[in-house]
Amino acid sequence: MTSQAPTPAYRRLSVEERRSQLLDAALSLFAHRAPEEVSLDDVAEAAGVSRPLVYRYFPGGKQQLYEAALRSAAEELEQCFAEPPEGPLTRRLGRALDRYLAFVDQHDAGFSALLQGGSVVETSRTTAIVDGVRRAAAEHILTHLEIADPGPRLRMTVRMWITSVEAASLIWLDEDKEPPLDELRDWLVEQFVAVLAATASRDAQAAAVVRAALALEPADGPVGALVRRVLPVVGDAAHLL
Repeated sequence: MTSQAPTPAYRRLSVEERRSQLLDAALSLFAHRAPEEVSLDDVAEAAGVSRPLVYRYFPGGKQQLYEAALRSAAEELEQCFAEPPEGPLTRRLGRALDRYLAFVDQHDAGFSALLQGGSVVETSRTTAIVDGVRRAAAEHILTHLEIADPGPRLRMTVRMWITSVEAASLIWLDEDKEPPLDELRDWLVEQFVAVLAATASRDAQAAAVVRAALALEPADGPVGALVRRVLPVVGDAAHLL
């Protein structure tokens, strides 16, 4: 007589476990479809539960669920720029961008809907969540620059770069994810170096930051490679000096 394998015992999920399960299901759907295209029935089916159960945990319906999922995604995005303050600045930025761009790649449609707005579920609260990600990213970058009290020009430079990273990510998705991620990452790091250098020409605080950062850069690093590529391009402009 053949013995049958025992049926796994049913385990009731705790409130937090169930809520996390529903958020994971929602995030998976929002990652590949615009929020207005996702229904509570879709979330319930993805989580393997009933629609009433979704309402039990999110009585505000789709709006509450979307905002909760958005906060969860925002927390993950904010942590992308958290990096130990060790080594050359460009290498730290490169690792942070690797995490950020990996998130963009995995949540393509959802990332577009998140940043471009226009969703039927967009509110002042969702806008504040997205803006919070931008501000947190800027604060992480300023921490990497080791500036306790950044002036307006330096702060604006960093926030402008964060905006350009967002724009580049959206364009990258629109261009069928070209160029390759590693090339996009290096390009964005180089752009940060360029805009920081431009600000340094007008701002003493930024100039001190650039000097300190360059002192840690190896000759075979991103800044050295950028200088070697740029010099031949501007070499014929000696008449401007």
